[in-house]
Amino acid sequence: MDKTLVAITDLDHSDIKIEKEVLSKFNLEPVWLNCKTESDLIEQCRGFKALINQYAPFTEKVFAALPGLRMVVRFGVGVDNIDLKAASKHNVQICNVPDYGTNEVADHAMALTLALSRKVINNHEDIRSGVWDYTRVKPIYRLSEQTVGIVGVGRIGSAFSMRAKAFGFKVIVHDPAMQTTGRLQDFMEHVELDELLRRADIISIHCPLDGNHDLIDYQRLSQMKKSAFLVNVSRGGIVNEDALYRALKEGLIAGAACDVFKNEPLKKDNPLLSLSNFIATSHIAWYSEQSCVDLERKVAEEAARGALGEELLNVVNK
Repeated sequence: MDKTLVAITDLDHSDIKIEKEVLSKFNLEPVWLNCKTESDLIEQCRGFKALINQYAPFTEKVFAALPGLRMVVRFGVGVDNIDLKAASKHNVQICNVPDYGTNEVADHAMALTLALSRKVINNHEDIRSGVWDYTRVKPIYRLSEQTVGIVGVGRIGSAFSMRAKAFGFKVIVHDPAMQTTGRLQDFMEHVELDELLRRADIISIHCPLDGNHDLIDYQRLSQMKKSAFLVNVSRGGIVNEDALYRALKEGLIAGAACDVFKNEPLKKDNPLLSLSNFIATSHIAWYSEQSCVDLERKVAEEAARGALGEELLNVVNK
């Protein structure tokens, strides 16, 4: 058997030690490439049956030029850089790793929720500037008397809901796929999006980007309570950032925290960063030392299955 059936198209990690260890058990040796463009993928990826991908763009043109390709598996959950319709047209299965950082992302969403609700960053900055005065961060409300609204109740949204319940929040959710996913728990109330926006004190976004571009725009931000907070750890582009800046600047909502942005890395002159009621983190929600290991192991295992023609676990373009 040809050992070089698998290639890593691009990767910003420091090494591929875990991937190599996993693939060696299947008698496979991954080739580590440095593809950034369509042309790079077309020139460097011919002959491989399975590709592990991070950022390089898989388009119609790429799939058409790689007739021997069977599958592509992404480092992570999202597949925004892959044309799924083109992949299906060319009989290429696209896979992700949906469960490597579920707890981490849910934890991060709760950390941002608490930081906003308890005014942690604002109070910290006051103290750094020599001001010891809790009244400057009024009002703060009791969490157990507030409502969390969760948009999207998949793995991560469900995990976040359990954390919200543990803090005593009332939990309302919106997910158009709720009837088929069966993730509605007895402590959840399922409502339409407009109702969720009106009722929730904290809104946490956990839906996919596909079909939800600019889901939270100025009109929807205007429906929220002026005392409400918005948290997005899902995907940049779901929340319209220009609208969010305007809403925060005008006081339509009390604050927001985002781990993801439409264009990353976020530039230091982004107007959102000028606002005291906005918190940014650097797409770090997925990260822990354990989630890193899980991601690299699982992506390699799926690539091995693809290279050897075995059944895949996490196909997103069935």
